Amino acid sequence: MIPTLNHTVLFELLKSLEASGLFIQLLMALPTTVCCAELERFLEHVSIDTSSEDVAFFLDVWREMMKHRGNPQDPLLSQFSAMAHKYLPVLDEFPRPPKRLRSEPDVCPTMPLLAMLLRGLVQIQSRILGTGRKCCALANLADMLSVFALTEDDPQEVSATVYLDKLATVISVWNSDTQNPYHQQALAEKVKEAERDVSLTSLAKLPSETIFAGLELMRALLGEWGEELQATLCSSQGTSYDSYRLCDSLTSFSQNLALYLNRASLPEEERQVASELAECVRDFLSKTSRVLKNRGSQDITASIAMAIIQQKMDRHMEMCYIFASEKKWAFSDEWIACLLSNRALFREPDLVLRLLETVLDASTTDRAVPKPQIQQVLHSVLECYADLSLPDKNKVLAGILHSWGKKGLSEKLLAYVESFPEDLNTTLNQLTQSASEQGLTKAVASVARLMIVHPEATVKKICSLAVVNLGTHKFLAQILTAFPALRFVEEQGPNSSTTFMVSCLKETVWVKFSTPKEEKQFLELLNCLMNPVKPQGIPVAALLEPDEVLKEFVLSFLMLDVEEVDLSLKIFLQTLEANACLEEYWLQACSPFPLLFSLCQLLDSFSKYWQLPKKKRRLSLQRKDLAAHILELLCEIVLANAETFSPDAWIKSLSWLHRKLEQLDWTVGLRLKTFFEGHFKCEVPATLFEICKLSEDEWTSQAHPGYGPGTGLLAWMECCCVSSSLSERMLSLLVVDVGSPEEVRLFSKGFLVALVQVMPWCSPQEWQHLHQLTRRLLEKQLLHVPYSLEYIQFVPLLNLKPFAQELQLSVLFLRTFQFLCSQSCQNWLPLEGWNHVVRLLCGSLTSLLDSVRLIQSVSPWAQGQEQDLTQEALFVYTQVFCHALHIMAMLHQEVCEPLYVLALETLTCYETLSKANPSVTSLLQKVNEQRFLKSIAENISPEGRRQTLLQKISSF
Repeated sequence: MIPTLNHTVLFELLKSLEASGLFIQLLMALPTTVCCAELERFLEHVSIDTSSEDVAFFLDVWREMMKHRGNPQDPLLSQFSAMAHKYLPVLDEFPRPPKRLRSEPDVCPTMPLLAMLLRGLVQIQSRILGTGRKCCALANLADMLSVFALTEDDPQEVSATVYLDKLATVISVWNSDTQNPYHQQALAEKVKEAERDVSLTSLAKLPSETIFAGLELMRALLGEWGEELQATLCSSQGTSYDSYRLCDSLTSFSQNLALYLNRASLPEEERQVASELAECVRDFLSKTSRVLKNRGSQDITASIAMAIIQQKMDRHMEMCYIFASEKKWAFSDEWIACLLSNRALFREPDLVLRLLETVLDASTTDRAVPKPQIQQVLHSVLECYADLSLPDKNKVLAGILHSWGKKGLSEKLLAYVESFPEDLNTTLNQLTQSASEQGLTKAVASVARLMIVHPEATVKKICSLAVVNLGTHKFLAQILTAFPALRFVEEQGPNSSTTFMVSCLKETVWVKFSTPKEEKQFLELLNCLMNPVKPQGIPVAALLEPDEVLKEFVLSFLMLDVEEVDLSLKIFLQTLEANACLEEYWLQACSPFPLLFSLCQLLDSFSKYWQLPKKKRRLSLQRKDLAAHILELLCEIVLANAETFSPDAWIKSLSWLHRKLEQLDWTVGLRLKTFFEGHFKCEVPATLFEICKLSEDEWTSQAHPGYGPGTGLLAWMECCCVSSSLSERMLSLLVVDVGSPEEVRLFSKGFLVALVQVMPWCSPQEWQHLHQLTRRLLEKQLLHVPYSLEYIQFVPLLNLKPFAQELQLSVLFLRTFQFLCSQSCQNWLPLEGWNHVVRLLCGSLTSLLDSVRLIQSVSPWAQGQEQDLTQEALFVYTQVFCHALHIMAMLHQEVCEPLYVLALETLTCYETLSKANPSVTSLLQKVNEQRFLKSIAENISPEGRRQTLLQKISSF
């Protein structure tokens, strides 16, 4: 049970101890009804035989009531409150407060208490004597009305700078006012009290009747005391805290009252009172303006801010921001000590950036800051940075790149980070030697510090190592993608639209590869930077966007005479395939139709490939297939996303591309036939209509130079080169009467002539289409290839029907090269051109040998017969060998190596089959065959090849 108290003794004890703060703490810990009753007793006590000490204590209690914010961390106070709420509500000895003071449970308990204190002021106002007490009473009343009545429901907190300035002003006045109780206290205690003094806030509003009573009372008191206070405040005496507080409180009150009058809907009488009071306050302040101007000459702002930080008082984090930014405070002994002892508070990205800016300022201005001090502070700031989380480190890095560019801190602080080059090499060499996902977190942390010192040097070194050190590119890419801040674009410079990452790649590794493996690692590095692997525990982000890669590494290089064109095509294909599943239609960002046209231009340059000088042929004809595949893939992607264009934009884009294609070879347009379907007809030479049944709804004829009478078959064959589907379509549209021997004979001659014209400009894939087309023509008996007896000693009594196509193809290839090597065509091609056609031929002959092996092993012709097709297959091998050597004899020795290898492979096929079936031929036949093959090989030069062939034949 709580003991009964003698309230008179209690109030007098608290008054003598000047313990107004303790009294309010105890009072506010009580249940609301008990609290009101106890305050009522206090007011009764003060209003009877009121002394000056009673007035002073009352004003202090009132002030403390407004400053009270509770302290839930005080265990003794919490325990007292718990006991009071447990026992006091059941006691009857406390009188209940008046009904008008009872508050609803959800109303702030301070409001009725402030209303009671306002009544108390009315009761003792005649006993308030002396300017100090009167200033205090008016200041209390002005603060109560400002904070608990006139401000908006959600008032904005004053900025940290204004807050610090108010604290500095209050403490300066205390320091100059020797009568103030805080004059002799330590700075930390002064700051704590000043914080409470300038931080009045309210969670609720006073009732309207209380507000009106307060306004009336203030008007009355200013009218009664105004002249006396003005005379005192305008005297030559120094500014006391009471006079300063009165003018400061009235200034805030005046501002809030003006806003209140503008927004509140008041009865006429209340508005009249408020307006008169506003005028009265303005008049008073205009006559006492010197008080607020005389704030003392001490500049103690820095000391106050540091005290708040050291003691972690209210708004101490905001003080950290001011502390980190104020250049004039920096590098004093107190500033450095505060930073070092409170380093944990500065582990925020913005604070680290501000501190770095302060360090940079000290190192570049005329301030004589000793180098050891700058190094000490910089080391401490970098340790704060090292303690940040990875996302926060990225914020710092982004800020550094934005403020100081790609050289980071090194440009201005290199003298203070002299070990950076050595640290960079050591750290990255260690990383490449122990690359593993397990050590990724540690690796990222190590690189993070290097990044802010010199981002450009760090990224370039990592890019270089990722390409040169085989197998490390994925690990190093994971490190880079842990820093999304590297997606930084310089606002100035020649490449203002290029990201920092792209610049580093271009300047360090782009087209500087010494081996194909390095080029491959570069491709994989690009892919990892576009589509990063997400390791466990480390957030990563793409540093390259697919559209950006195409713009920077592809679009400018899609020309046959550009050295980087081959690599750019590889990047193009990789980018399309790797990002095909992205939800966003990213191609729109890099203008897909100009991309399509660039690819078409590249393909067009292949149509006059061998006419170009060697230095303008940076891409081999084999890579034409890659360009065509990319064009096909790109068309598919653009068509699949056609709905992302408006109908008007889609039609305009198609029309633009169609007009552009008119500048190019007509065969390029064939590759876009499906793309333009439904909008434009396919334009082909008019002569194609002479040999094909082409629908005019789908095809249209155009006059093309070089396609005069008799060139229809040439145009038809060029169409067949484009794709297997178009080849089948053109075959179905071909008009040749199989029943007319003369027509078949003419077609076959024309086919050979067209084949000779088309073959040298065919890519491997296009030649494969023609190879398959030729087989289909032979099957349909549209193509007649007579088989001569030039390499046959005796008429073979064999069943050659299963191998008819293979023999015809071999003869056709021989006739093609006889034509190509004739006097009319021998100057068509440079040496590289002959190399190309020989490779195409060898590819077809290799396929032919595979076909012979397959027929010989599984052909239905051999089923049910005692004799298999071994002798027939041996005969075909002999013919292919003879044809290959015949072609070799017509060509330059420099281009014959593939054919020589093929001849050896043919002999191996012959030998293998012959030895596997020794019973099918007699000894005499074998000797005759050897002699015949040797007679053919005797005509081959040089000597080395001839002897190898002869030795191979002798081993049968």
